[in-house]
Amino acid sequence: MSNEHDNNKKFGMVIDLDKCTGCGSCMVGCMAENNVPFRKDETDKLVSLTWMRVYKLTNGKDFPNADTCYLPRPCQHCGGKGDHGHSPCVSVCPATATDYGYDTGVVSQIYTRCFGCRYCMAACPYHARYFNWWDPVWPEGMEKMLTPDVSPRMRGVVEKCSFCYHRWQEAKDKAYVEEREVEEAEYQTACTEACPAGAITFGDLNNHDHAVYKLKKNPNAFRLLERLDTNTKIYYTSEREWVRRAGDNYLEGEDPKSVMKKMAHKKGGSGH
Repeated sequence: MSNEHDNNKKFGMVIDLDKCTGCGSCMVGCMAENNVPFRKDETDKLVSLTWMRVYKLTNGKDFPNADTCYLPRPCQHCGGKGDHGHSPCVSVCPATATDYGYDTGVVSQIYTRCFGCRYCMAACPYHARYFNWWDPVWPEGMEKMLTPDVSPRMRGVVEKCSFCYHRWQEAKDKAYVEEREVEEAEYQTACTEACPAGAITFGDLNNHDHAVYKLKKNPNAFRLLERLDTNTKIYYTSEREWVRRAGDNYLEGEDPKSVMKKMAHKKGGSGH
């Protein structure tokens, strides 16, 4: 039986970790585009907000064998088992303040419904959600530079990456008026555009003509904590084996490819 959602879009990213230099431009672009507030002292990472965070990974070896990798981590927009929207955060929210868009694959956050219980933060295995402890305070004059299509969030709610969903709405409205389909280049996230190394590729994972569809099939592609079966829409690629192993905390004797083959066989046998 065919799935009624088979023809829908599934937006996602492929991030080349061998290209990423850890410059942080994606973080700055994201904050500027989505009106993410900041504090005078950003050293306390327990209360700071950033929808895109860049982590530094090392192979743990001494010079001259030392190696470093930088890993950008937005919200992974999990699809859950079978891609039916049972992502960890959506499953636990008692206020339905977060939801799964079957037409886009985007996990949304509805701020006016959120009452700050933070169940979603506890459920998210990627630490991609942030709680607003304070109302945003902008330096004098900066409020005039905020993105008008994105509402600033009040204190007491949880926020996260939205794949710059307002850009999708704008591109979709323009295409509707012109009676055509949205082109790949018309809907791109701020972090994708901001990356000077071209490490981030964004598009429809279901569209054979989009770059992300082809890149996700790279033999060196992997997803974070894939054994959790969260079915994320963020793929990473790296030619370095230790980087791929770090994506799921593989034990020393485990082979990532054999583990994933066993998972795929198990899914096929259970009907997923």
